[in-house]
Amino acid sequence: MTAAESPRAATAGGWRRHAPWLALGLGAAQSLSFAPFGLWPLAPLCLGLLWWLWQGASPRGAALSGFAFGAGLFLSGTYWLYTSIHVFGRAPLALALFLMLGLVAIMGAYSAALGWLVGRYAPAAGAARWFGALPSGWVLMEWLRGWVLSGFPWLALGYSQIDTPLAGLAPVLGIYGVSLATALTAGVIAALLAGDSVRRWGPAVVAACWGGGALLAQVQWTEPAGRALSAAIVQGAIPQDQKWQDENREHTLAVYKDLTHEALGSRLIVWPEAALPLLYHEAVPYLAAIYTDARARGSDLVLGLLRYDAAHERFRNGLVALGDDEQWYYKRHLVPFGEFFPVPSFVRGWMRLQSLAYVDFEAGDSGQPPLAAGGQKLAATICYEDAYAVDQLAALGEATLLVNVSNDAWFGNSTAPHQHLQISRMRALEAGRWLLRATNNGVSAIIDPRGHVVLRSRQFVAEVLRGSVVPYRGLTPYARLRNRPVLGLCLLGLAAAGLSRRWRRP
Repeated sequence: MTAAESPRAATAGGWRRHAPWLALGLGAAQSLSFAPFGLWPLAPLCLGLLWWLWQGASPRGAALSGFAFGAGLFLSGTYWLYTSIHVFGRAPLALALFLMLGLVAIMGAYSAALGWLVGRYAPAAGAARWFGALPSGWVLMEWLRGWVLSGFPWLALGYSQIDTPLAGLAPVLGIYGVSLATALTAGVIAALLAGDSVRRWGPAVVAACWGGGALLAQVQWTEPAGRALSAAIVQGAIPQDQKWQDENREHTLAVYKDLTHEALGSRLIVWPEAALPLLYHEAVPYLAAIYTDARARGSDLVLGLLRYDAAHERFRNGLVALGDDEQWYYKRHLVPFGEFFPVPSFVRGWMRLQSLAYVDFEAGDSGQPPLAAGGQKLAATICYEDAYAVDQLAALGEATLLVNVSNDAWFGNSTAPHQHLQISRMRALEAGRWLLRATNNGVSAIIDPRGHVVLRSRQFVAEVLRGSVVPYRGLTPYARLRNRPVLGLCLLGLAAAGLSRRWRRP
């Protein structure tokens, strides 16, 4: 009997035939490592099992299982896109499914491409495979999908580890450094499953990643820049499907007025993204009375509002700080098919006939300065902008606090608000700053420089979240060097894998 005819080979062939379905399940299971479930061991475990499935697979086979893994992860992890597009956005069911599954397919294509490259070029075994090519390739893939074609940096591996010792790497190497350490742990698992001789290195690799993270977590990279100040977050909890109805307008205005009066006396009061069902120029008389009361009580306002520029006929999603003067921050990363529509004119005509939104917002400039409010400088982000890790770093030379305003009401009672809170926690940790996170219906939160949630709101409840924050100054290593160190490590890992493959070639 030849090796190819052995029962072991037949069993392996059976596993190969089912590899894409197994990978689909593994990707879906990995989504449970993120909030709100927090089953963080699944992140390295599921990835390690995928890499074990890639062992000995052809480039085509590895690409198929890679696509299935990515599709399973994003189908399970971002199913809430259907809610935002169809339930609240009122897009036709077919269009909603097309857009959601289109994103899932694009995300799956990234891991499919990595699988093909691994099957074609990676060393078949050894440290260069498990601790070089695979972890480095995975992190570079995450980095690419975070900015190519505007990017979608959601569900990066490192977010799942925000409550583990690996989070200590974030102020030094950022989110992708935490992803790299998680991927190295997955490499150890894959080497053990494959029976590779380098599995004996596993304890050293795990100790370096996890022990290093635990030690770095003890370092305070930034320092207080003054005394604590009081802050309040106003959460109106207006349901998204009622917010823009004419009959509910007065109720919404009354809710925000009453809650803001309750918060008066706090040095800084923050409203969520697009809090009012009005454009800024329409809301000026309403805001003037609130501003007068706030100034009389020593409070500065930071309000998420939509603004129409009549001179240039464009809409903007903005954040206005009303302290001694009026300052604006405009959203830079707009949501495709939500705030701008990358479609040809004939599609816009069809959308007009279907009574669907099709007007583009104008993106803000990339170099906007921090907002001055509450005696502090605020590095601002709107909605999912805080998923773009490096974007806030340029402001940290001046900024003493971080502010993120969002409207997670678009996603209903889904996992999206919890995943978004997890992302915000990582941003606070990377920057070494307190972060105020204001959302329309939760989860609003006050987050400390360690990424810990100090206070959080209840979901779907109108309330004021009151606490104190401390201004911080100084730059973490990540704020200084950005992604350059981790990208350099990944390139070294790929170079080592390439040299190893060349040396092993007969």
